[in-house]
Amino acid sequence: MQYNPGWNNSSVNLLHVRAAGPADTLHYVWSSIGAPAVLLVATASGSSVLRLDWTRLLSPHPAGAVWIDPPSSVLYSAAVVFTKVFEYREAEEPEELFYPTYDLSGFSWESINRTLNHTALTAEFSGVPAADPDGGFSNGSVRFRVTAYGAGGRDRRLPSLQHTANSSQVEFVLAGVAPRGNGSRFALEVATVEEAGVEQELRSTRSIDDEYTPTIFEMLSLVARSPNDSSRRSFLQWKATAYGSRSPRREDNIQCRSGGLQVANWTLPTSSIVRAYFGEGVGSSYTVSAINISFGGEDGEVYQEKRYLSWSALLGFGQPPRDTFSPLVISIMAVALGTPLALLLLGGCVLLFAQRKRYSEYEPIN
Repeated sequence: MQYNPGWNNSSVNLLHVRAAGPADTLHYVWSSIGAPAVLLVATASGSSVLRLDWTRLLSPHPAGAVWIDPPSSVLYSAAVVFTKVFEYREAEEPEELFYPTYDLSGFSWESINRTLNHTALTAEFSGVPAADPDGGFSNGSVRFRVTAYGAGGRDRRLPSLQHTANSSQVEFVLAGVAPRGNGSRFALEVATVEEAGVEQELRSTRSIDDEYTPTIFEMLSLVARSPNDSSRRSFLQWKATAYGSRSPRREDNIQCRSGGLQVANWTLPTSSIVRAYFGEGVGSSYTVSAINISFGGEDGEVYQEKRYLSWSALLGFGQPPRDTFSPLVISIMAVALGTPLALLLLGGCVLLFAQRKRYSEYEPIN
């Protein structure tokens, strides 16, 4: 993990996470320059490196400021951008539904150098609006907690997402922000940038096994794939839940809903790490999609009480991890299904034995 490589000023944040293999390298480039975003690049070289032109990156026209060396080693690249936070409430009139949007590209972000943990492979981006006329962020902030992994496993905190060494986790946190109305709900807009010919697909998977995330039976995934190639390129995966506590428990569950996936060339900010890598023609040369993920119960009072909301998602390369039935659930199912079957077989044997014993006492008539 490298913080602002080649730059000694902590007024901006760029975190480079590099996972090197014998013949390939995975690059995650997290940044709050512009809207918070992560650049994902997979290369066919075990020695590929990230190059930065800081002067151009911090200019109004950052195109070409970020690249991978050697360029010919790049196999695949994509980006995920967290663009906006919406606050809304239920209303009969559509124009009364939404409050002014929080555009994350206009936020001021603290230095992540104080939260960077090279042992745990974690860091936290914390920001507030550069202009806050309503004072809603006087005691609050928007945070993005980033976690990288060196091996497969499962996160200890709810929703206990299963991860691989090829994936990272991001946790969106809304803490202490004063709602602007009674029963306010919030939504996060997430945009993805893919190479031409690669399309995003939203998938929903349900399972009866909720051992690791109690009462939550649905997993959603944004999967990038090419129509001419069945292989998965990258993914963004999350459980259909958020939580209203710093130490989440089952009773802190907040309902999470996902809107439809839409073409969203208009949502990307004019200055970001994405434009620095992909260039100014992102909307025309690349596929840009967006999805809104909303949080709140039927009455929206969960956030009102605790003023805390957290939502976790896993992102990475290849195929999303798939939960399988745990040994505990398999044992319960075996007992639940095996016991009646064993009793049925035992009963049949007893009846057969009793029937043979009963008629064996009689002699044939003829």
